[in-house]
Amino acid sequence: MNKKELKEKYGKKRVPHEWRGTDRFTALVTTFFGSGMSPKAPGTMGSLAATIVAYPMALLAVYSGFTIGWGGLSHETEEFWMNGLLSIILQPHNVTYSGLSPLFFIAALIVFFAAIPFVNKAMRDTGTEDPGWIVIDEVCGIFMTFAFISPVWIKYLPFIILPLGFGLFRFFDILKPLGIHRFEKFPKGWGVMADDLLGGIYAGLTLMILTIPISFIGTLLHLAFLLGPDYHD
Repeated sequence: MNKKELKEKYGKKRVPHEWRGTDRFTALVTTFFGSGMSPKAPGTMGSLAATIVAYPMALLAVYSGFTIGWGGLSHETEEFWMNGLLSIILQPHNVTYSGLSPLFFIAALIVFFAAIPFVNKAMRDTGTEDPGWIVIDEVCGIFMTFAFISPVWIKYLPFIILPLGFGLFRFFDILKPLGIHRFEKFPKGWGVMADDLLGGIYAGLTLMILTIPISFIGTLLHLAFLLGPDYHD
């Protein structure tokens, strides 16, 4: 998006408590339990709320084994490979490769399709078009962002991975590069939700790429450990 389009989208004067024009349940859904009701940066607040929710979701995925990894190591090895960033160096034999999170992928799709009728109703009741307080689309985008990495990353490095995923998604959500802004032109709730879903895909792919070097370094350290003389003593 160019500067003019950004100003038109984010420079609109907000009407206080505009969400009150719809019913309470629809407001709770579209504002993601009130996070979008923030008078300042509601999209950021909604994304932040979804990022916080992502942590227990990642724990659920790890402990239930609902994750996809590759590289030939077992899930048991994957689960405890990081007790923090230093263990990549201190415990190279526990390092795993990258993976995916089906739980986040499914959650993103459920939110996407389930939210559309609520978004349509909220906009119809309030006479608005993609108002800032509707942040359920940001929730969908955040969940899709974390679908592209193993939830093990979130479990053991939450203070690195969660802010990184949050920042990447907000970058793509606000600037809408690579054709994301075109998805806003879809009719009604589809346009509200689709651009954030695509933004989440781009953010997730970027996050996955950023984790590959660490996994690769860990793999090399793993091999060095296996080939070292102390391992066979």
